Amino acid sequence: MKELCTYTLEVKKSKFIAYFYELESQDEVKDIWQNLKKTHKKARHIPYAYYFQNSAGKSDDKEPSNTAGTPLYRLLESEKYWNHAIFVVRYFGGIKLGAGGLMRSYAKCAKEAIYLYQEKK
Repeated sequence: MKELCTYTLEVKKSKFIAYFYELESQDEVKDIWQNLKKTHKKARHIPYAYYFQNSAGKSDDKEPSNTAGTPLYRLLESEKYWNHAIFVVRYFGGIKLGAGGLMRSYAKCAKEAIYLYQEKK
């Protein structure tokens, strides 16, 4: 696994931190998620998505259904980032964002991380 880029976004006092990875195997997804859980012990949620040519997966990590993992997955799929994963750590800031706000926030944070990586190349 190779961490390619990170990006931080703040929305209504909630902090979103995207981590973009290049993967060699699907097994690395669990390791990355566990490491982020250890590193960000006070984070409320760490949803993710990964995308391989033959398999893919996503997790909302206790966010409302399809508000976190799905936007992350769609981004990887539309950009055709095979063998990649994106994780977004969320620290809740005390203000509820609603389903639409969550989807936009997760998607924007992940998109900015990927674009930042593309600019570095």
